[in-house]
Amino acid sequence: MAYSSSLPVAATSSLATAASPSAPLPGTLPQIRSRGLSCVYEIASILTGSSRRRRGGEYEPLLGRRVFVDVENLGSKPLKTHRRQWVLCGTVYGLVLLTVLIVLNASLFVWQLAYAMRSDPDAIFSSWGLPGTGTEHLAWYPTDFLRDVIPVPCHSHNDYWRNVPLFSALYAGCVGVEADVWLLDGYEDELYVGHSRAALQPNRTFRSLYVDPLVEILARQNKDHHYFSGNDSSSSVQPRGVFDIRPDQTLVLLVDIKTSGPETFHKVLEGLEPLRSRGWLTTYRDGRLHQGPITVVGSGRTPFADVVANSTYRDVFFDAPLDRIENSQQYDQTNSYYSSVAIGEGLGTIWFGIFRESQLQLLRHQVRQAHDHGLKARYWDLPAWPISARNRVWDTLVSEGVDMLNVDDLNGATKSNWDDAGWFGRLL
Repeated sequence: MAYSSSLPVAATSSLATAASPSAPLPGTLPQIRSRGLSCVYEIASILTGSSRRRRGGEYEPLLGRRVFVDVENLGSKPLKTHRRQWVLCGTVYGLVLLTVLIVLNASLFVWQLAYAMRSDPDAIFSSWGLPGTGTEHLAWYPTDFLRDVIPVPCHSHNDYWRNVPLFSALYAGCVGVEADVWLLDGYEDELYVGHSRAALQPNRTFRSLYVDPLVEILARQNKDHHYFSGNDSSSSVQPRGVFDIRPDQTLVLLVDIKTSGPETFHKVLEGLEPLRSRGWLTTYRDGRLHQGPITVVGSGRTPFADVVANSTYRDVFFDAPLDRIENSQQYDQTNSYYSSVAIGEGLGTIWFGIFRESQLQLLRHQVRQAHDHGLKARYWDLPAWPISARNRVWDTLVSEGVDMLNVDDLNGATKSNWDDAGWFGRLL
């Protein structure tokens, strides 16, 4: 096969010289092989005439020059170069992304700070009501305690553990609080509040932590004046509850009896007298249920027989077993309020916060049974960690119609809107 060549004479001469046996080579062939070197000519540059070297401001053709290439490292050098390029690109990309995130977070912080400063009317009108402003007589609102708190159907589990028992739960909007009470031998004058005997203190009693504060709160909410009388138990006016936004919302005081049932139960009845005498307790009387600002529910060792002993009047209601209520006719809204069970005992272990289909069916069945008896379904001992699993459990319980959510994290429970309607529209 013949080839036509258009190479210049100089190029042809160089090639001929390089191919000549007498042309000087850098060593013998065995030496070249041992060093892994090969003599490669830039034939492509000769063909295109584009490869030149700059010297003294002019371009000189690189014809007839030898280029030695390390054959052993010929394949590894591009790979190393690519690795360095990828590392460099990844580093630059990471730095750019980090910079963007920092800028976004800083911008969001500044925006929130500016928005908070603009939208806080209390800061704008901080001088309202101060002497000399002409607004002294307008600053006081008669029912200002919890005036802007929206009630949420959550139960403050072990409420006495909080830094400020009762008030922390009310400020968060919870409509249920829990007190574990103990009647100790030799100290029968008081009911002590705590999770265990080791945690009991002389100044932490059922009266000091719950009864007296509730009396004070409700007295402020029902202050007598020319237009309203809420402290008279014989009055036809419905007394107001602790939440100013929803004064008809009852607060559930769950009393978990830890010591001997009958004796402690009767001590609880005695301790409720300040609320009872003012007509602030939910009662069953005259064959009807009358809702009051406070609904007391007995749990733990509360004896059901003592709860229903008086068939014409009662102001303490029972916490019925949710997992055993189906075939029982003794629990209804005249003697019980909650129907509760530990979630593990009632539904089994919920892995990663995800309910199996069988658990969902059982959950719906138990909630339906509680509602058929006129009671409010409640599950306790809910998973607390991880937070994502806990929130999934909360969301499922609320969406399936559970009436009261047992919580330890008040902020996490009351600051979330579990669906478009929210708890306020769905459960209350």
